[in-house]
Amino acid sequence: MVNGAEVHPTLRARVLVVDDNATNRLLVVETLAPEGMDVVEAGSGPEALATFAATPFDVVLLDVRMPGLDGFATLERLRALPGGDVPVVFLTALRDIETFDRARAAGALDFLTKPVQPTELLSRVEVLLRLRRLGAEVRDQLDEIRRQRDDLLRVQLQKERLAAFVVHDLKNPLSAMRLHATVLTRMPDLPPGARESAVAIREQCDRLHHLVMNLLDLSKADEGQLVARRSEVDIDQLARDVATELGVQADARRVTIVLELAAGLRFAADPDLLRRMLENLVDNALRHTPSGGRVSIEAQAAATQLVLRVRDTGPGIPAQLAERIFEPFVQLEIGTGATRSGRGLGLSFCRAAVTAHGGTIVVAPSSTGACFEITIPSETKA
Repeated sequence: MVNGAEVHPTLRARVLVVDDNATNRLLVVETLAPEGMDVVEAGSGPEALATFAATPFDVVLLDVRMPGLDGFATLERLRALPGGDVPVVFLTALRDIETFDRARAAGALDFLTKPVQPTELLSRVEVLLRLRRLGAEVRDQLDEIRRQRDDLLRVQLQKERLAAFVVHDLKNPLSAMRLHATVLTRMPDLPPGARESAVAIREQCDRLHHLVMNLLDLSKADEGQLVARRSEVDIDQLARDVATELGVQADARRVTIVLELAAGLRFAADPDLLRRMLENLVDNALRHTPSGGRVSIEAQAAATQLVLRVRDTGPGIPAQLAERIFEPFVQLEIGTGATRSGRGLGLSFCRAAVTAHGGTIVVAPSSTGACFEITIPSETKA
């Protein structure tokens, strides 16, 4: 039985995909058809309603934004048809609380954000098909679990809205503060103490800007939207630029930055992500290296991969803590009361950025201090 009744496990599941974009429909067909499902396409709301009225379906995948009759109106009319209690999954490029609330209020059982990942799509459809084979008692329990899942997703969307607020609403005032601090440092008659304060303000603005950008990219990574845009990068020059940028911080801490690089080393990677990874790792090393110590940047490349290492002469990281150091806001106890801090998002960003390249980042064995090793393949892994 279908459309409200139990589906026999030997029958092919029938899925109706409704989307005005033919490419999106093709993605669904190529994902579900090889799994033994019959997928029927509809390019509009009216076509979907006519198709549904003529033949039963087990799951409906429904685009939200369509010309004429949109997804919400289509679902409202579909629910009035015989068997209209079929599970419906909304597909939308609008990832916001308002769309999520409307989808839930309209009676959609699930909510997928475009671009849809084939593995996630298949998993969601299979779950809904299993639900239709369960008894009413178990289904009620799963409905409660689903409500809890929806509540968690709403919290996630609120977190993403906050991240967007932080990024878009703080970047401009941060830039203005840095500009004013720079103007102060250039005044010839500024007292030395005031000049030092202006320099400190400018440096803290830079640090806060890095934090804001890390937060944005981590949010993108959570959504699977952080993409490495590769081009040829002069690794030697990139490392020298980072060393120069952080040189003032190193001098203030009386730490030496050492470069161990092959001249003319070039590799295809995302230049912005690679630079910020290196900045975060060197900044982290400087903060944990005692006065008189050193931080080294090493790089080597082969035909298939680039290996970057940032070493320091600080307290090091115990092997049992080497994975936790990449979690956001983690502060670890190292040795006798010393800490290796993850107060910001720098190391978490590094892991997200290197993952976007299809690579890895690890805490490598080191005789003294800590050594972070990044490996990036020449092509992003599938």
